[in-house]
Amino acid sequence: MSRPLLDRLSERERGMLRPAGPDPGDPMLARLSDVRSFGEGWIFERKLDGIRMLASRDRDGRVELWSRTGQRLNATYPEVAAALAEQACPDFVVDGEIVALHRGRTDFALLQQRSGLTDPAAVRAAGVTVTYYLFDLLRLGGVDTTGLPQRARKALLRDALDFRAPLRFTPHRNHGGQELLDRACGWGWEGLIAKRAAAPYAHRRSPNWLKLKCAAGQELVVGGFTEPAGSRLGFGALLVGYHEGGRLRYAGKVGTGYDTRTLRALRERLDALETGRSPFADPVRERTAHWARPELVAQVAFTEWTRDGRLRHPRFLGLREDRRPADVVRERPQGRR
Repeated sequence: MSRPLLDRLSERERGMLRPAGPDPGDPMLARLSDVRSFGEGWIFERKLDGIRMLASRDRDGRVELWSRTGQRLNATYPEVAAALAEQACPDFVVDGEIVALHRGRTDFALLQQRSGLTDPAAVRAAGVTVTYYLFDLLRLGGVDTTGLPQRARKALLRDALDFRAPLRFTPHRNHGGQELLDRACGWGWEGLIAKRAAAPYAHRRSPNWLKLKCAAGQELVVGGFTEPAGSRLGFGALLVGYHEGGRLRYAGKVGTGYDTRTLRALRERLDALETGRSPFADPVRERTAHWARPELVAQVAFTEWTRDGRLRHPRFLGLREDRRPADVVRERPQGRR
């Protein structure tokens, strides 16, 4: 099946193909951007609030799912592994995002109920339906497709696989900018991803993929917590920060967005990481602060950064098991390069 699809490529595009190696490499990452005016040559996809996941199937039918940090996810999302194993296409590597949908919107907190589960009974008991949105193709029929233009890779992906639940092809628009972003925000989306249509797949963060967000939010490293007050259980707030110049900079405390189950589970994990010294380079003036080794990454929504580098109105969304704490930096919007 894959050979006829590759034969559809132009002669120039076929010259961009290479034999695929054993390691597909790191996923391509987008840069946060405040660009809102785009010329020709860009496509626009929905920004999904989930967990990035690469998936492969070899000619022997073996399927592997893994996060951007290399964590194997077959046991966590067995229905996705099964759907990929049933494909008629015998050999491929795809890129996409695992999400949980609630009333048509991606719900990261809901997805958290599946995150980290590996026991089949626990996966079933979670009762959370997931969808794997696919948006890129890195290998097809033993051939490395990353050198192809973005638009050509998506066309191959659309035709190579059978997109039935829990698999879904990520559609795109050929024109976008502020007006499309405003509509996306009105629909309750997280934002848009703008992709340069002629660009190859790069195994790094690239200006050829741009994140256009509806609201502020990013990953932050947990470096401590405060004691709960009143009738609250677990802890009061997480103390979070980001890396800059080899130091962990303090960004503020996050005291909302938790249910009782999360408060208890997080406190248990934080107690195991507790240390006697603050990991932050900046002073933290919290009387009931407990310090923790900076090994957890939290997804946090907020309205804006203050002038002194603190979060305004932060809200906890969940833990990011697919992020390395050392990679967490403050995201700053960039213009097109």
